[in-house]
Amino acid sequence: MSAPTTTAVSQVDVHDPRVDPPPEGWAAFRARCLPPVWDYELLRREAWLAKNPPVLAVVRRGSRIAGALSVMVCRSWRAVDFGPVSRGRVRPRWAEVYLPLLSGYPACVFDEDFADRRAAVREFERALRAYVGPGLLGVIYRAMNPELVPALDGRGRLSREIDPAAVLVNRYSTVDEWTAGLAPEVRQYLDPGVATEAAFGRTDLDPHELAVLLNAHRARQDERAWASGQRSRIGGLHMDTRSPVAPAYLDALVRRPDVLTRTYRDETGRLLAFNTMLDEERGCAVHHWAARPSADGGRKGLYVDCYARCVAHMIAEGRPELTAGRAMLPEKTALGFVTRSLFSVAVPRPVLGR
Repeated sequence: MSAPTTTAVSQVDVHDPRVDPPPEGWAAFRARCLPPVWDYELLRREAWLAKNPPVLAVVRRGSRIAGALSVMVCRSWRAVDFGPVSRGRVRPRWAEVYLPLLSGYPACVFDEDFADRRAAVREFERALRAYVGPGLLGVIYRAMNPELVPALDGRGRLSREIDPAAVLVNRYSTVDEWTAGLAPEVRQYLDPGVATEAAFGRTDLDPHELAVLLNAHRARQDERAWASGQRSRIGGLHMDTRSPVAPAYLDALVRRPDVLTRTYRDETGRLLAFNTMLDEERGCAVHHWAARPSADGGRKGLYVDCYARCVAHMIAEGRPELTAGRAMLPEKTALGFVTRSLFSVAVPRPVLGR
């Protein structure tokens, strides 16, 4: 772990979840401000199983954690090996403040009453530069909420609006109110007659089965997007730094009491689709979704039924909103979702910390 860097405003520590213990006060900050994917054990598993392992930067105001940034230290887009990244040699690297396993949520979060965000961001950049060493080329802040941009932007920094996140605001008293707004060609996929089961904290699932289905689904999405000209062939997603989702990660995720996992199976018990939904008082999030294609025995439109059940949970529990990432926006618009703007900011090394 790097030595703390201190100013009159804040202190920033950089932690490697693979080898460092959880920061003091982390559990309380996570519960107060962050979705479940920031759980330290999940961060640890993600880091050990990623080709670009994330580190965790913690911003403190006195002894209290006031902010956090999840940061992938990246090498080549073509890198295929996994495991620890050595800091002993000078190698060109860049860093991405990004949550690759929760699209549409920023990987930079502060307490609502923390006012010195701009100074804290500069302090983070200096701490990260010292942690990574002279090979750090710069930092990319991906998928940031608009209110974060003033703290990230500045001279020599490039910001641009990217694909937005899908959001359904809870203005409904019943599910029927929501379904009434759906087109007939969408409503036909509700209740598809496929066996489905959902529960929090599931221990009955095979994480390898889930991972195979999920990674195949993601690969097909990338191939379709590349074919349509939206993405680069390098890794599927343009400048793709994501890793496949590992069974060990999913095993820990679906066991959590705040993660609702729904499965769909055919009459033989074969897994057709599954979804994980993150559930908090702050709101719900349609997290992972994966389904078999029709050519492999899949059933068309299962995602509509899944979203309907997520909406029903949001309404029943009185959650303020349901978010659903950045993919398949036309399909989500047909389900009543609107969009929330997101921005990315690129910071080259010469202006880091300035």
